[in-house]
Amino acid sequence: MQSRLRFPKLMYNKFMNIFESISLGLVQGLTEFIPVSSSGHLEIAQRLIGERAGDFHLFLEFINFGTLLALLIFFRRRILQICQDVFLHKNYRLALNILITAIPAGAIGYLLAGLIEDSPFFSSTYTIAIAMGVIGFLMIIIDKLPHLSKLKDENHLTKPRALTIGLAQILALIPGTSRSGSTIIAGRMMGLNSKAAAEYSFLASLPIMCGVCLKMFVKDTSYLVENLPMLMLSNIVALIFGLLALQFVMKFLAKPRALSTFGYYRIVLATLILIVTLIQ
Repeated sequence: MQSRLRFPKLMYNKFMNIFESISLGLVQGLTEFIPVSSSGHLEIAQRLIGERAGDFHLFLEFINFGTLLALLIFFRRRILQICQDVFLHKNYRLALNILITAIPAGAIGYLLAGLIEDSPFFSSTYTIAIAMGVIGFLMIIIDKLPHLSKLKDENHLTKPRALTIGLAQILALIPGTSRSGSTIIAGRMMGLNSKAAAEYSFLASLPIMCGVCLKMFVKDTSYLVENLPMLMLSNIVALIFGLLALQFVMKFLAKPRALSTFGYYRIVLATLILIVTLIQ
């Protein structure tokens, strides 16, 4: 404590702002794509940092730019192929399925944005821990079950199955659930293997992430300008670690029973969160 008092307050605050921005960018980049719940980990980070909820959540919305850019870079060839299918070959199947999957969560998230931000349910550590544990348990179960049907890849999804994955994505509005986690589970149930389900999950998240970033850019330009240096730093970190996380998760999910590993991690972390919450 004495060492802190030796630094001028402005210098200390600047150092802490840089440290916090790097930390949040790192957590966002790693956990947005690994199915362990970015929102859950970031809510925990808020409690460790002690930031005001309003400013904190606004900051987190803006560092979606970094993870969106990571997705666009990592899947650039796949995105180009989809665009060629649509505009050159008039093959709309995959692009239409992606929109069908994205619309439910995007619409519900937009309509209930105020409720989600203000309701204590969505920021409760109990909610985060229970959601983490339940999805972790489902991951373990799904990984042990045989596929109901085996699709070669996401190009063979039917529209009803794409909609089912989209409805599962709504669960990601609950902190601790994980957008990639819920859609990978649904994708597995619809007949995709874990790697194909993850790829489809990430492609289907692109319209939602683009919408979120566009909304933030238009709605809160003043906040962006006022906090530009720290937001740029956090987004650069999120971009770098987002690319590393994507490379890791796509390789790891190609292994047998890989989904269970994330499930066990989630259950252990959920248990720790509950224990710490209960003893406080």
